[in-house]
Amino acid sequence: MSNSSLQAFREGIRTWWGPLSSELVENALQSLQTLLQAQPSETWLSNLHKAAPARTELDRDPEHGFVLLAHTENGGLYRPPHDHGRSWVLYGVQRGEVEMRSYVRIEDASGSVRLVRRDAVVVRPGQVLAYLPGDIHDTRCLSDSALLFRFTERDLKLEEAHGHVTRYAEPENVSTVNPL
Repeated sequence: MSNSSLQAFREGIRTWWGPLSSELVENALQSLQTLLQAQPSETWLSNLHKAAPARTELDRDPEHGFVLLAHTENGGLYRPPHDHGRSWVLYGVQRGEVEMRSYVRIEDASGSVRLVRRDAVVVRPGQVLAYLPGDIHDTRCLSDSALLFRFTERDLKLEEAHGHVTRYAEPENVSTVNPL
């Protein structure tokens, strides 16, 4: 694997890692776009295509804390609106198509919260979207299946365990805060 695109991604990210900045996000976007172009004959990618895991960790940096995950999603899978707490995140599609919609959180004078949809984007193979801290989005797999890479600044399971991640429900096309 030392000559693989995954190894090149790992090494590249580590060389220019630092505090959140426009340059860091742009470098990470370009690196993830390059990784999405990996040849299916590379062992790590071939194994992902065969096993089609719902979630698998591809890289975790012990010094900086960033994590690269692969997700295989089945057609129609919907992940309701959520943020990523204090973390910034990149989503890239390697295979298939995924719709991602972004939202803004609105709180009225009485404290009621609702989400207003900002946009909807169909993400296709080779494309990457960035979500900064506080951004809210949902995802829906539009193809029979999709392989996504998710690069996070930090471990989102820990973010969620510490109460930094907010998940929303979307009943009857009106988004509201999920009380769970």
